[in-house]
Amino acid sequence: MLAFKKPEVEQFFRVFNIQDFTVSPDETQLVYSTNLTGHYNLWGMDLPNNYPYPMTFKNQSCHALKYEPNGEYILASFDHDGNELTQFYALPTRGGDLEDLRVDDEYRHMNPKFSEDGKRLYYTGSKNNKTYLNAYRYDLDTKEETLLVEGSGASTYLADVSADEKSFLILKHFANTYSLAYLVEDGETILLTPETDKQHTVSNVIFTGSSSIYLTTDYNEDKSYLAHYDVNTKTFSKVTEDHSLDLNAMYYDKKGNRLYLASSNGVEDSFFSFCLESQRLKKEETPVDIIDKVVVGKSGTVYLLGKTATKPANIFRRNDETWEPLTNNRVPAVSDEDLSEPEILTYPSFDGLEIEALFFRAKEGISNGHVILWPHGGPQSSERKSFRSYFQFLVNRGYSIFAPNFRGSSNYGLSYMKMVEGDWGHGPRLDNITGLEWLIDNGYADRDKIFLMGGSYGGYMALLLHGRHPEYFKAVIDIFGVSNLFSFIDSVPDHWKPAMKQWVGDPVEDKERLTVDSPTSYLDTMTKPMLIIQGANDPRVVKKESDQIVEALKEKGRSVEYLVLDDEGHGFSKKENEIKVFQAILSFLDSHL
Repeated sequence: MLAFKKPEVEQFFRVFNIQDFTVSPDETQLVYSTNLTGHYNLWGMDLPNNYPYPMTFKNQSCHALKYEPNGEYILASFDHDGNELTQFYALPTRGGDLEDLRVDDEYRHMNPKFSEDGKRLYYTGSKNNKTYLNAYRYDLDTKEETLLVEGSGASTYLADVSADEKSFLILKHFANTYSLAYLVEDGETILLTPETDKQHTVSNVIFTGSSSIYLTTDYNEDKSYLAHYDVNTKTFSKVTEDHSLDLNAMYYDKKGNRLYLASSNGVEDSFFSFCLESQRLKKEETPVDIIDKVVVGKSGTVYLLGKTATKPANIFRRNDETWEPLTNNRVPAVSDEDLSEPEILTYPSFDGLEIEALFFRAKEGISNGHVILWPHGGPQSSERKSFRSYFQFLVNRGYSIFAPNFRGSSNYGLSYMKMVEGDWGHGPRLDNITGLEWLIDNGYADRDKIFLMGGSYGGYMALLLHGRHPEYFKAVIDIFGVSNLFSFIDSVPDHWKPAMKQWVGDPVEDKERLTVDSPTSYLDTMTKPMLIIQGANDPRVVKKESDQIVEALKEKGRSVEYLVLDDEGHGFSKKENEIKVFQAILSFLDSHL
C-alpha cells in the first residue's frame, strides 16, 4: 500500500487569500485581489461562470477596489512592496494596463468614493498634511483637485458624501478608542454624537438620505450599537438596544431600504439586517465565522467575503436564504480532518479579569507535546476564528498554539480595549504569563515545553516576555516587533503620531514607565535562542527596531538568527517570502525541541 508523505510547508502556504473584491453595477463581473500566482493581482470572473482569469500583473497588494458607477472601469489601490503609500489606478474591465488616476509616490491616497454619475472622485490623502490628512475631490474630466476638508487635531478621514455632493461625513481618529464623526455642511462642522467628556468611538457613518445619517457608536455604552442622526432637527438617537452586540461594520442596501451590520463579539462575528422602514433588526446566518467585507449589489443581492479557522477567505453570494460559494479556496492536499478547530478557553488573570483565548491542539499521534504562546498583534485587535496558514501548519507538525486575548484586545467592549493604553508592558504581560500557568495547571502544557512567538505588538510582547520571564520558554521568535518604545514612538507614520501619547505614552512625562516596558531594558536576561524576522520596508515598526535588538544581543554573544525581507513591509505579501519565513520558523522550532 502506498504511504504518502506528510504535507510540506508549501501545501499550507499555497492557500489562496482574497484581500478585497468588487462587483460590477450589472453584477455580471466579480473582480478580486488574490495571490493565486504567489503574488497579489486582480482576477475576474464573469458571473455566473466561476472560472477566474487574470486582469493585472502588478504583483502588489491591493488596498481598495471599486467599480466606476457606470461600469466603465475599475478603481484599484496599490502600494509598493509593503510601504503603504497607496495610489489609485484605473483598470479596464477586461483587464490590462493600469492607468494612473491619483498617483504621487510621496503621498497616500485612501478611501475612494465616486459621485453617483462617476465624474468625480472623493478620497482621503496625505498631500501637504501627512499628520492629520485631508479630504479631496478630483474632477475626472477637468483633472482638477479640490481640497474639501483640511484635517486638524487628529487624523481625519472622509467617510461618506451626500447624494447631492453638498455635505460630507468625516471621522476624526484621536485614538483606537476615541474617534468622532462630523457632518460638514455649508462651511459648518457638526459633531454627530452629543458633547461629552467621556471618550467613545464611531466606527461607521453613512448617509441614507439627504437628512438621514446612520452610525455605529459606543457613545455612553461599552459596546457599539446602531444610532441615527437627523440633519434637520440636529438630534442624535439610539436605534438598537441589544447590549450583547458590538456592531462595528455597516453596509447600505439602497434598493431594499435596509442596512447590513456585522457584530464582533470575542472570537466570532455575527451578521444582521436592519429594515429602515420597520426599524427591525434580524439575525442572518452566514457560512463563515469572520466577516471581512460585504458588497450589496444594485439589485440588493449580498456578496460576502469571510473565513473560518479552518477555511481560508472565500466569496459567497446570497440567494434567498442560502449562500452560494463563488470561490473555493482551501488547503490543497490536506483533508478537513487534519485541520485544527480551536477550543475556546477562559481563565482568570492575576487580578481576576476574565481572559478569553483560543487553543489550537495538535492531534494525538502527531503532537510533540510542545505549546507555542502566540500574543497577537495590535495590541487593540484580537485573535479570532480566522484562518492562518502558519497556525494550521504548525499544529499539523505537532505544535499546539495558545492565543490569549489579553486586556486591550478588541471585541470585548471599550473599557476592556482601553486597558492597554499607557500600559503596554504590565497588565497584558501578566495576562499572558497567568494564561501559561493556567495551561500548565489544567494539563494543556508542560512547563518545560513552551515556545514563544509573536508579530508586531505580539513581537514586542515576545521580546518583553523573553526579557522578564525567560524561565518559561525554550526559544523565542519575534516577527517585526517593537524593541524600544522610545524609538518606536519617534518612528511611526506621521498620521499615527497624534495618538501615540494616549496609546503608548509620552517620552518625557512617562519616561520611567516606558523604560520599564521597553524590551531593550532586559538584554541581560534574554538568554534563550532567538529568531528575529523583519520587513525592510515596514512603515509601522521600522527595521531599526529589529536591528538594534539583534546588534545588542549579538554583542552579548547570544544566539540570534536574523532574517530580513527586502521587498516586504509590515507583513508578507508574497508567497515565496511567506514560505521562506515559515520554513525558517519550523526549522528553528524543531532544532530546539
